[in-house]
Amino acid sequence: MATKTILLLGFLGLVFSLALADHGPLQDFCVRDATSSVLVNGFACKDAKLVEAKDFHFSGLHLTGNTSNAVGSRVTPVTVAQVPGLNTLGISMVRIDIAPWGINPPHTHPRASEILTVLEGTVEVGFITSNPDNRLIMKVLQPGDVFTFPVGLVHFQRNVGNCNAVAIAGLSSQNPGTVTVANAVFGSKPDISSDVLGKAFQVEKNVIKQLQANF
Repeated sequence: MATKTILLLGFLGLVFSLALADHGPLQDFCVRDATSSVLVNGFACKDAKLVEAKDFHFSGLHLTGNTSNAVGSRVTPVTVAQVPGLNTLGISMVRIDIAPWGINPPHTHPRASEILTVLEGTVEVGFITSNPDNRLIMKVLQPGDVFTFPVGLVHFQRNVGNCNAVAIAGLSSQNPGTVTVANAVFGSKPDISSDVLGKAFQVEKNVIKQLQANF
């Protein structure tokens, strides 16, 4: 009995110590060191003495993205790749430009939730819940409206108006990552077997090969 009590107290002590541990940044900043190949769940820190204002600065979100492409949209990212000072801070953002009836195709962010605000235009947004329900949760947004996409879930945006749409989104990671569903499935290197995809999508292999050729 005494042994069980000691083990229980030890376990509770460990739980409380973990709960009280400081998991936040332990320095003012950790600017990404572009010269280092060391990765520790992120980028190595630049020498703080060499840090400059430009490490925390980005200019360009006022510029309209070029939407003359197959999907009719352009995403301008502001992540740790563009702003080294975002390293370890757990935040980033993007500008999304969408031509009339263009789309930001179904995609996921494996490391971030997203909160989106429409600045111009009328934008239809939606995300799909995980298996087995695969429920589509969708809404049409007007300027000033906000919508949230939970981490890891497939989501999309579509301009359902006759003028260009612009949105700004914040993400809960300095390096959120993006997996565009069609590109990943049909444009993988090397190709996923047409037999695998044919059975997954319940179509003939030649249809899969045509889709793979597009990516």
